[in-house]
Amino acid sequence: MCGIWAIFGYGKEVEIQCACCLRIAHRGPDSFRFESIQQVPNCSFGFHRLAIMDAQFGMQPMRIWTIPHLWLMYNGEIYNSELLKKEFDLPYMTKCDGESILHLYAHGGIDFAAKHLDGVFAFVLLDVKEQKVFVGRDLYGVRPCFRTVTPAGVLAVSSEGKGLVDLFQNGPSPKINIEPFPPGVIETYDLTPSGTVTLSSSNRYQEIGQPPIYKTLAVIKEDEDVLSKVRTLLTAAVKKRLMSERRIGCLLSGGLDSSLTAALATKLLREEGAPYNVQTFAIGMPNSTDITAARKVADHIHSEHHEVIFTPEEGIGALDEVIYHLETYDITTIRASVGMYLVSKYINQNTDSVVILSGEGADEVAQGYIYFHKAPSGEEADAESRRLLADLYMYDNLRGDRTTAAHGLELRVPFLDHEFTSFYLSLPEPDRQPTEDSEKYLIRKAFDETDLIPSDILWRPKEAFSDGVSSAKRSWYEILKDHIEEKVSDEQLSGAADEYPFNTPLTKEAYYYRQTFEKYFRGHSAWIPYMWMPKWMEGVTDPSARALKHYKQ
Repeated sequence: MCGIWAIFGYGKEVEIQCACCLRIAHRGPDSFRFESIQQVPNCSFGFHRLAIMDAQFGMQPMRIWTIPHLWLMYNGEIYNSELLKKEFDLPYMTKCDGESILHLYAHGGIDFAAKHLDGVFAFVLLDVKEQKVFVGRDLYGVRPCFRTVTPAGVLAVSSEGKGLVDLFQNGPSPKINIEPFPPGVIETYDLTPSGTVTLSSSNRYQEIGQPPIYKTLAVIKEDEDVLSKVRTLLTAAVKKRLMSERRIGCLLSGGLDSSLTAALATKLLREEGAPYNVQTFAIGMPNSTDITAARKVADHIHSEHHEVIFTPEEGIGALDEVIYHLETYDITTIRASVGMYLVSKYINQNTDSVVILSGEGADEVAQGYIYFHKAPSGEEADAESRRLLADLYMYDNLRGDRTTAAHGLELRVPFLDHEFTSFYLSLPEPDRQPTEDSEKYLIRKAFDETDLIPSDILWRPKEAFSDGVSSAKRSWYEILKDHIEEKVSDEQLSGAADEYPFNTPLTKEAYYYRQTFEKYFRGHSAWIPYMWMPKWMEGVTDPSARALKHYKQ
């Protein structure tokens, strides 16, 4: 998890540029570099490094002597870098997986490069010879990226929006059109003699559900059935994400997704002879349902387990920091982020685990949310699943990245593996819908006889992370509502439509989050196009799963 920052066509006030770049310093606590590129007028790169691979030669911007006209800034992991090296005979100069981007571009161009990357990434590639700049992002937007292009042709790119909001004047400005860079897209800019840019093309290099064209680690036998393929592909997805020179840990809520991820990671690392036991981390308030379930899984897989207990007061006290790091005012994202933010803080302060695996993405891929039980048809459920995947970068991926990066950790998400997701989405629509008793039936059934995790955990009903951190008697969302009731007046809420005409807050909780967001990011409410809510549920006014009429007790 690193932080990238770049600007083209703006050579003034370098001290302001550097100050803006330093606002994302939390993403890379190991080292920092800010450099002007002499071959291009008015161009600077800033990089905050979290060293995961090749601590000696992995500093950026990356430039290698065999292709010296190329400069690369990237944040992410390319899991098939070694396979690419063998397939195309790429002459790597470092052990950094991201170096493959430079060689692939030199070999076949930018679209060729993007289509052959098995991983998660956001990058800026400068070609001095061709006078072009390329900006790209992975298919699901697992790694963050923001950009702005001014009317004068100044291009600025940052891992987080906070790195750009104060760039051209003092104080957050609504005049700067800062946008999240779209996932699965490559933009090409032509450089002018002054270093400004003009957009040449914007291409979607990959579609959700489209199979990859690159060679993969997973070995599928012709006679394997669907359940065996699900098991094989998910196992391979976890295995490739164990690429690290730093210690690996796992978030563990005791739900299906995090439990399978932690169990597979623990098993595979033991088989590889890792010099440490995997650390697992659970968080919750007293009497949390997740804490109890996670403890059972940790005992089963024999991990080095850590339990983080927080009080309602500690959770409420973290809200301001959480919203600042998230850069959102979406209700369900904020609720779910508090626990993740606090457990990440604990990991950073008390352990040496740096790379963290989690179960994010499974509910979107495999229709795991409770409201999918109400889908009118398999076709509509499939469309909703794909919509959620397309928008992940503004909701759950945003939560996963920002809460961990805020504390210098790198989050990896096997359920969003390109090969796994494309196979799963290719299965018949009815087969992917929830059964009468269970969501994500195919995934549960695929591991039913493996003893990888306890059977009651494997078939544990879905519970959102924002709910599971609290007790069954009093939910986290109820605690938040009670607290905020005293912070927002009826008069403030009644005037919300005039104050915030876009995504108008409908509750005091929503108003409170919006106020906090505007304090830091005034004028940038379009970063969140809509408030996340379940579909097909009549009369539902709250996104919490505990507010829904559950399909069983």
